[in-house]
Amino acid sequence: MSLMNGNIIDGKAVAEQIRKEIAAQVVAMKEKYKRVPGLAVVIVGERGDSQTYVRMKQKACEEVGIASFGSSLPASASQEEVLATVRRFNNNPDVHGILVQLPLPPHVDEAAVLGAISLNKDVDGFHPFNIGRLAMKGREPLFAPCTPLGCIALLDRCGIDIKGKRAVVVGRSNIVGMPVAMLLNKRDATVTICHASTKDMEAVVRDADIVVAACGRSKMVKGSWLKPGAAVIDVGTNPTPDATKKSGFKLVGDVDFDEAKSVAGAITPVPGGVGPMTITMLLQNTVESGRRFFEGIALEDAKPVKRGPSAEGVTPIIMGMFVAGIIIKEGVTLLRRIITRSSSSSSQ
Repeated sequence: MSLMNGNIIDGKAVAEQIRKEIAAQVVAMKEKYKRVPGLAVVIVGERGDSQTYVRMKQKACEEVGIASFGSSLPASASQEEVLATVRRFNNNPDVHGILVQLPLPPHVDEAAVLGAISLNKDVDGFHPFNIGRLAMKGREPLFAPCTPLGCIALLDRCGIDIKGKRAVVVGRSNIVGMPVAMLLNKRDATVTICHASTKDMEAVVRDADIVVAACGRSKMVKGSWLKPGAAVIDVGTNPTPDATKKSGFKLVGDVDFDEAKSVAGAITPVPGGVGPMTITMLLQNTVESGRRFFEGIALEDAKPVKRGPSAEGVTPIIMGMFVAGIIIKEGVTLLRRIITRSSSSSSQ
């Protein structure tokens, strides 16, 4: 299967290749463990785009053999109702991945809900524990966020080297920009993040071997900004009026594709580039989570993070560090008192 048409990366072909591998893994798990991985999706409200996306995830699960679970709550659902739903899936042994469809209604604390997901089932990769480990040298998250992970998979599958390359990420969102920059850094790229206050952004981008555009601005990155031969991953999906389309609009990326394709060594189109990879990486994370559960290597002390002044619900590891810090502090204080008293006695 060809993964590139000339210099254009075929995201659909890459996603299809990975999904075939996932389906084979699920079959092997079913034969070995008599169980299959399960993914639960929680949706709050009646947004049409969210409903469509959830249906796409359910269909994708069916195609690769992953068990699909779901809970659809009304927009009026209280935060406690949403949290109770998450806890129910946390405690369900047939569920190995939980995804809360964003955005949530304004009255629901998004951070609290995402933080309530079991670390072992955070297949969306946005729990503070996972993001923290993603940022740390020598540490790996249990799961990485799906769209950034898909960007890296596109580079890998198309034979584009990352190690030692200069990479520029345009945009610093928590969803794509920051996580993909950290993933590139973990792969030993030299990474620069551009944002609204970046001076002479064009010159910064032109120095890059790899460009990831995730700023949410239609056709912002021009062909003239690119180094000849650069790999360009366009995460943008911006609706633009188009009278020739039945919907009345078309999707364009954050990169001016028509200009960039004649300069780039490899480039993703919009649509058909990064888009197909997001759900595929979600399936991959879910299968990996199922494998850990089936093999009994899930993180046993993983607890939901409870926000607020109370320490209840903080993981034992963090509590251990906290207690150790207190002991060390008290020990140092006691040692200072002993030294002070000894000095006083000697002087007398």
